Amino acid sequence: MAGLVGKISAFLATPQGRRATSEATRRLQAAAKDPATRQKVDAVVGQVRRRFSSGPR
Repeated sequence: MAGLVGKISAFLATPQGRRATSEATRRLQAAAKDPATRQKVDAVVGQVRRRFSSGPR
């Protein structure tokens, strides 16, 4: 697996990798600002919290 991580790191250091990273970051930030997306995320987080807060089974 170290080879894979090294290849990913090398790609991210290239101009194409930096462009892909900045584009992904921009899209994630836009989605995070969208009220509908935030509502969906909050609903899923609530479900996970309820499921794991019930204690051991």
